[in-house]
Amino acid sequence: MSERSQQALIALRRILRATEFSARRLAKNAALTNSQLIVLQILGEEGEATAGAIAKRTALSQATVTTLLDRLEARELVRRRRGDTDRRRVWVEITEEGREMLAQLPSSLQTLFQNEFDQLPDWEQAWIVAGLERVATMLKANMIDAAPMLEMGELAAAPPAPDQEKEAGVSGSSFVGPDQLSERSTKGA
Repeated sequence: MSERSQQALIALRRILRATEFSARRLAKNAALTNSQLIVLQILGEEGEATAGAIAKRTALSQATVTTLLDRLEARELVRRRRGDTDRRRVWVEITEEGREMLAQLPSSLQTLFQNEFDQLPDWEQAWIVAGLERVATMLKANMIDAAPMLEMGELAAAPPAPDQEKEAGVSGSSFVGPDQLSERSTKGA
């Protein structure tokens, strides 16, 4: 194994461990998952929202959001109510207990990443995304469905077999080098 590949594996392992440690801390301190925390944070910012709006904002399925809301409601951190004008519409709002929990929790690893990442120049953001996408492809993980959340969770489905990748037309490299980034980012890719 080359020194460079060892450095890459160490960096990957650090990211995985940081994600795992963050999830354990959150579970120990608040008995929440990162997904539940993000839903609470959205409701803390917006006051109220529908499950569909939360699903759209988190890139999670509506069924997943409904399950998260069921768990948060059972703990009395959120409550659901029917719309005043349209009784078919269900609104979710954070409770006082939910607000108190949010106030006591430190920033999540995801929030830390988002804040740091958003401060980077556009070219560097594109370069990091391209590198991460390349690593996902190298690990045959590019076809795994994933929401934009740093969370160690249960697997919904097994990853596709290599022959399924070929059928889907995803084998091969989609890596964009640093010299191609400025061209890619100006085209809106």
